[in-house]
This record gives sequence, structure tokens and C-alpha cells, in this order.
Amino acid sequence: MNIDRNVLNEQNLKKLEALNNPHVLKIVEEYVNLCKPSKVTVITDTKEDINYVRQMALTTGEERTLAMKGHTVHYDGYSDQARDKANTSVLVTPDMKMSKVINTKPREEALKEVYGIMDGIMKGKEVLVRFFCLGPLHSRFSIAALQITDSSYVAHSEDLLYRTGYEFFKTLNGSDDFFYLIHSAGELDERGNCKNVDKRRIYIDLKENRVFTVNNQYAGNSLGLKKLALRLAISKANKEDWLTEHMFIMGAKPKGKNRITYFTGAFPSACGKTSTAMIPGQTIVGDDIAYLRMGDDGMAYAVNIEQGIFGIIEDVNPVDDPLIYDVLTSPRELIFSNILINDSKPYWLGMGSDIPGEGYNFSGEWKKGNTDKDGKEILPAHKNARYTIRLSELENVDPKLDDPEGVQFSGVIYGGRDSDTSVPVFQSLDWGHGVFIGASLESETTAATLGKSGVRNFSPMANLDFLVVPLGRYIKNHLEFGRKLKKTPLVFSTNYFLKENGKFLNEKVDKKVWVMWMEGRIHNEYEAIETPIGLIPKYTDIKDLFKDIFNREYTLAEYTAQFSIRVKSFLEKLDRIDSIYKEEDEVPQEFFDNLNRLRQRLLDAQKKTGKDVIPPADFE
Repeated sequence: MNIDRNVLNEQNLKKLEALNNPHVLKIVEEYVNLCKPSKVTVITDTKEDINYVRQMALTTGEERTLAMKGHTVHYDGYSDQARDKANTSVLVTPDMKMSKVINTKPREEALKEVYGIMDGIMKGKEVLVRFFCLGPLHSRFSIAALQITDSSYVAHSEDLLYRTGYEFFKTLNGSDDFFYLIHSAGELDERGNCKNVDKRRIYIDLKENRVFTVNNQYAGNSLGLKKLALRLAISKANKEDWLTEHMFIMGAKPKGKNRITYFTGAFPSACGKTSTAMIPGQTIVGDDIAYLRMGDDGMAYAVNIEQGIFGIIEDVNPVDDPLIYDVLTSPRELIFSNILINDSKPYWLGMGSDIPGEGYNFSGEWKKGNTDKDGKEILPAHKNARYTIRLSELENVDPKLDDPEGVQFSGVIYGGRDSDTSVPVFQSLDWGHGVFIGASLESETTAATLGKSGVRNFSPMANLDFLVVPLGRYIKNHLEFGRKLKKTPLVFSTNYFLKENGKFLNEKVDKKVWVMWMEGRIHNEYEAIETPIGLIPKYTDIKDLFKDIFNREYTLAEYTAQFSIRVKSFLEKLDRIDSIYKEEDEVPQEFFDNLNRLRQRLLDAQKKTGKDVIPPADFE
């Protein structure tokens, strides 16, 4: 290799050569010579190498130890606290079709720019060459991934979140069938944070299965294996007849029954995704990204591409999230980011206990009342503060987390947020209708200061931010995936945010009842009422579930308020969805057929009953 031996010594060179992969050697050589680090360290799967990364994060100051054994904290820069959508682009050539909703840049122009930024960006730094496997090892789901990074925090985070893959790379037998990801935090300030955030760039190059991410540290931007590789896998899946989805995977275990039923679920941000995946008494396989494939038996299977959680910590408390809270407050290896530290102890928003009025946080030394340069009050911890742990640390982790076959899933849940339209839970009429439900997902945000009840953000399959194929093709592939299965999973919709007179009609914990009804529907244990929007529960079944699960009386008045069909609101939603998809190319006619049939069913029911809000009893 044409790399200075003072930069890449013989020991590390031998580690690379042992892979017998000329493509890996070429990539490492190209980017080491471009970025010009002072040292290259190749990390294998050994405990010694993994521990080297963890210690390096402490030595460089990217992480600090806390009072609890195994706990460390990392701080991103004040303006580097979330995914940078504006500077995240898919690189396209003139022949590549993309939806209008996808942020793109001309490929040659973007490559020239990012190569210019990367020239010498790692001077004086040690770079780590990492190897990982997305999905369980030695599985039909497995995808190899190489990341080159000058951040030991990023590398340490990856050890918690992903399965090691150095030995797995040897099984490629010299193939170039892997993703690769180049990251640099760039020039750092006195706090060890990125100085040149104005030159932050996150570019996804589908033609080469690679990602460039520079001048950032926040894990959502810097961990190439996180949402960045999600985009590469979406592209790969759409060429190979499987699906890459922004989905959790959970196992539902009904009380008194010796079975487990697996669900996948897609929820936009702040719609209840993690809390659904972590319902007490159930199991979790994954909370973020899933690969879905048809098995040899013709059934649908899913795996979590990760082995850990990079979770939002705000509002994690002993009442609402007891399992996670226990993990975060007991000795084990974990990384906090962008929280408040006082006396070497961590504090975050909504943790259920008092927060000190001073300490150290993402802004530096902090006191209550501090403001930023714009005069805005600085919170004690960032609202997007995070924790990073291995899933194996959770007592409810599913035993099939690392099963190379994945888990056979029988249900798909699409969860949105709206205050005035959808019922808490309903089932689609068939697979095509279910795909329509997922493709019509919306997430409502409050905007009280503007005098509006809410603004609805369109988010098909909760995957809009990560799509790298035309929306029409993405919908078509979902339809075809279900059609080729021997038995199609049932599709459900949930909405935990329905309101009346400004008050929520559901309690936070009620989602367990909705999940158990869905689980029972899969096993033909409950009948349902057919309505224009789909199949809703019968009152007696929901009443019994509330009594059995919570020992709570569930009244007919509650049921009627929650499960009435709000025709006018649904028709308004259909108009919004119709106008969006009419702007897209190659949307399958089946999608519009489902939309038009739903609209007609709603209009027919409205005409028949003379009501804009139709109670469930009118459909029985």
C-alpha cells in the first residue's frame, strides 16, 4: 500500500492484508492519503482492540467518566445537536430519478466540493478503521460495512450499536459488496468540538455505496452506519426485492397464553414509536431500523440491523420508562450525550427528579438563567440529548435478537399523530389498503403561538427523510413485497393523540390494550366492526382487555368518543394526500384506487347516516 509506514505501521498493515480484499486496501489508501492523518489504527473484533477504542475516547477527551461505573458522557458542539437535513444530500447523475421531496445534489459537483473539504482534514489526528456487520452475522440479511473515522466517540458508539465485522469481511472473499463510510469531525475548538460547522456536509453516493460525512460529531450525522447507511440499504433493497424500513420490531406476549407474536412498526418522530416497542411485559428486537425479507417458507421475516439503542433521553423516568430508567441508573457500559453533569452525576429533562441549578452541559459551564448569543435561555440538558446502550442490557430484550433467520412477523403497525381524525387503533381491509395507510402517515405538530390547532407533516412509512428512490417506486415495492408472500401480515394503524375539548381521550399506557387487540386479531380471537376506514374493535372486547390488563373500567362513552369515525376530518386528510401524490411520478394506480374507494366509503356513510361524526354503533 502506498501509505507512509510512519502513518500505517506493519502491524496495522497486516490486519488489512489479512482480509484478502483489494477493495478495502484501495479505499483505505485513497482516504488516508486524502485526509492525511498522522496515524492509522485498524480495529479487529478482539477485546483488546475494542477496549483500545474505548480508552482512546477518554484519552482524547471526547468522553469523560462519570461517578457510576462504566458511564461516560460526550458533548457535541452547541450547533451540532441534531441531524442536519439541509446539508444532507443524495448525489445524483442526470439519469437518476428522485422524488421532489428528496434533497439532492449533482454528483460530480458535490464530489469535487467534499473532496476539497476533506483534503488534509485529519492532519495531526489518529484515524480508526472499523469493520461492522449490519444485521445478524452470517445471515441472508447481513451487509458488511467499513467506516473510517477520526472520532473515537463515534467508534465507541458503534461498538455499542453494531455487531463487529472484521472476521465477517474475510467471508466476502475479496468482493466489493459492502458499504463504506468516511467521517471526520474536522478541526476542533478548545472544547473538542467542530469549528467549521458551516462546512458540514453529509453526502450519500448510491453509485459507490458510500457516505461522506464531515465537520460534525452528533451521532445522527457522524455514525455512517446509522441513518446514513439506511439510505444505502433502501437503494440496495429496492433493486433486490426486499425492504429496508425505519421500523421497530417487538414481540407481543398476551397474558395467560404461551405464545409470542412479532410486529414491525413505523412511527414518525414523537408518535410513540419507542414507547410502543418498550411496552412492559413484551420483548424488543429493535427500535429503529429493520430489514424485511421473504423466507424460504414464503413468510415475512425481519431483523434489527443494530444491536443497540441511540435513544432520546428526555422524559425517560421511572414511571413511564422503568426498564430503560433502570439501565441508565445502574453500572454498565453506556454513553450519555449533551446532558447536564453535576458532581459527576447525569441529569436530563423529564427524568422525574430535581435538576441542579448549575453544572456542565452542551453549552459549557452552565447556570440556570444562562442565555445563548440570541438571548434564548439555555436548558440544563438538550431536548435531543441521548443515551447509547446495547440492547442486551435490557431485561426485555428478545432472545432472537441475533438469530440469523430473523423473526417471523405477523403484523405491521403504522402510527401517526393527529388530534382530530383517526381512531386509537384499526385494521386495514387488505395488504394494499395497509400500504396506503403507511404511505399516508402524518405527524401533527402544535403551533399554538400561530393560532393554529396543528400542522401535519407528511411522512410515508415514517421514512421520508431517508428515501433515495422515487416515492412511487417505493410504494410499488411495498405492494409487491406483500403479494409474493405465502401469508401476508395484517396491517394496523394507531393514533395515541386523539383529543376532545383540548384533552387527550387516551392515557399513555392504553397502547398496551391496542397492541393486545391487534395480537388477538392475528390469532382470530376477536371479531371486528367494518367501517369506511377499516376494521375497528368491538366494545366488549376492548372493555374486557382494559379490565384484564389494568383492572380498569372502560365505559361505552369512552369507546364511542374514541372510535367514532370523523368523516369530515378523514376527507380533508385524503385531499392532502391526493394532492401530494399527484405531484409524484410512477405512483401505482392501486394506491389511487385505495384512496378513491376510501373516499367513496366515507361519503356513502355520511349520506346514509346524515352525520359527520359516526359512532361505532351505526356500523354494527
